[in-house]
Amino acid sequence: MAEDKKQQALAEKELGNQAYKKRQFEDALTHYDKAWSLDDTNISILTNKAAVLFEQEKYNDCIKTCEEAVELGRGLRADYKLIARALQRIGNAYLKLDQLDKAAQYYEKSLTEHRTPDTLQKLRDTQKLQKEKEKAAYYNPQLADEARDKGNKLFKEQNWPGAIEQYTEAIKRNDKDVRPYSNRAACYLKLMAVYEAEKDADKCIELDPTFVRGYIRKAAVEFAKKEYQNSIDALTKAKDLDKDGKCAREIQQQLQKAYMAMNPMASGATGDESQEEVLKRATQDPEVQRILGDPVMQQILQQMQQDPKAAQEHLKNPQVAANIRKLMNAGILRVA
Repeated sequence: MAEDKKQQALAEKELGNQAYKKRQFEDALTHYDKAWSLDDTNISILTNKAAVLFEQEKYNDCIKTCEEAVELGRGLRADYKLIARALQRIGNAYLKLDQLDKAAQYYEKSLTEHRTPDTLQKLRDTQKLQKEKEKAAYYNPQLADEARDKGNKLFKEQNWPGAIEQYTEAIKRNDKDVRPYSNRAACYLKLMAVYEAEKDADKCIELDPTFVRGYIRKAAVEFAKKEYQNSIDALTKAKDLDKDGKCAREIQQQLQKAYMAMNPMASGATGDESQEEVLKRATQDPEVQRILGDPVMQQILQQMQQDPKAAQEHLKNPQVAANIRKLMNAGILRVA
């Protein structure tokens, strides 16, 4: 007799499945309820009923039905996959109710019963939504500006860690503003945290490819890494973007430092000119810039620095000799 009822229950369940596929939800519920009355040990009937309630957007009823399936299923030692399915469906319902914490909680419970790629992806997507929601709730441009102003004050006081803390807060409040990234990069450079400074400089350029200070920060990072040509390239880009010349002096000073670092044999001064005047005049000469930017010449100059006698050998090459004479005439190179 009991076996007959189980078979009848399966038949009713199948009728419910067919009605569900046709989106005849009320008919499906009628069949599932009848199936459950015939066999209250098959919790897949309850999970199928919960699927109908979910489609009807009766999310709380869906949750209640799945909770019943889990409780009964554990007592009946039901297949762990069925338990996992019920727990995942609870997570889906909480997600629809925008209760992300509970949704994530039930996805995690489902995964402990049976780990599937689908549930794992749902958990990851929910956690991502949680972070986005928290970020959106924290967004406040006015408070971001206040934090940045506090950071600027601490920067002037040379309190680099304190300034970093405030700039970080500004970024959390408004991560689309390039200024706190730029300022934080400057702080990191003061602390010689070059990797962190580079990430912030790159973020500036990513957010706003026309932001002059982003390239100035990038140049400073490259200089700290002793990548002088990369530094010059970044400064050249900054110079091109600095249409109103607000950063012209800073760019020029950094260019001079980079050229000087590339050519340590540069003289301190010539005649009545100071070192700064010599470098300023030289870096404004396109031919000098071309020579110093040539990778082959960079290598030659480095060899000459390490071994002054190498200069004599390189001077045998007419083109190299002409380039070296140009640098000597510009007052930024001397040969021992």
